[in-house]
Amino acid sequence: MPVQEFGMSLTRRTLLSAAAASSVAAFTPFKRAQAATPVRLLLSWFAQAEVGGFYQALAKGFYAQEGLDVHIDMGGPQVNTMQILTAGRADFVTGYDFQTLRGIQGGMPLLTVMSSFQHDLQGLMTHDNITDLAQLRNHPILISSPAHASYWGWLCKKFGYSPAQAKPYTFNLQPFFLDPEMAVQAYASSEPYEAQQRNVPVKFFPFADLGYPPYGTPVLTTHEFADKNDATTQAFVHASLLGWQDYMRDPEPGNALIRKANPRMTEGQIMFGHSAMAKANVVEGGDTKTLGLGCMTEARWQATYQFMVDNYLLDKTVNWQSAFTAKFTDRAKVMPA
Repeated sequence: MPVQEFGMSLTRRTLLSAAAASSVAAFTPFKRAQAATPVRLLLSWFAQAEVGGFYQALAKGFYAQEGLDVHIDMGGPQVNTMQILTAGRADFVTGYDFQTLRGIQGGMPLLTVMSSFQHDLQGLMTHDNITDLAQLRNHPILISSPAHASYWGWLCKKFGYSPAQAKPYTFNLQPFFLDPEMAVQAYASSEPYEAQQRNVPVKFFPFADLGYPPYGTPVLTTHEFADKNDATTQAFVHASLLGWQDYMRDPEPGNALIRKANPRMTEGQIMFGHSAMAKANVVEGGDTKTLGLGCMTEARWQATYQFMVDNYLLDKTVNWQSAFTAKFTDRAKVMPA
């Protein structure tokens, strides 16, 4: 697969045989006569189940059926997706609602066009003797630097934690495994899997159950791109939502591309991630029953804005309404299967 300047890229052209490509063309004769529109999606992290819907849309030809030639590039800890997006080196990126609002505060023309998940999968993982997060007062908690700019202050206020409880989290779980008093920030589809592999009994407490408001794995572009490329944006959103709908039914086509893009991702890790998403009902839960997959509401975005303001993470003058639009998901209207 070709190496791009900011990650590894997969395109449908590199993955399908000529026979498969011709069958897609036969299904959409009008678009066969037209050159496919190139689109680049940059992920905020490496290929994994949490972005499986996009790989599914690529594998199943949903992007091609919309007349799009989509390239998916992996991000990572050293990749600044927002700068790459605003520089025009990517058309769409996956992001995080807090990051979007802070970007708008800094003058970035960011626009969220869909949300893969109806809530974030972030939470705390504890040893199995903990039944309530209030029990963690005075316990060491492994927290990463970005968490200090999102939910750590909120947790301190909500449960009476002290700043001294926060210990640096380098995404190495060994300290947690060795200390029965310790807790650690976790993603429902990630750290619990490693604990399972080590036969360490744990409990996972999702922040969404505690009122944490952001959506999960949103897709962003810029206002200028969406305005100038309305049809392309609509096609990309529609195909991506079809990918997510299909991925939750039969993930293997997308998983095959995930393994190709990220060989370090094991089959066990991918399937654990898929199961965690299904259990949390992040793709087809929330408001999707009435508004469709990928939906976002003004009430939720306002709640996220207010959460950030209340926790001193955002200036109250930020125009939060400019952070999103529901028109593309409303038009697509891809309902839960």
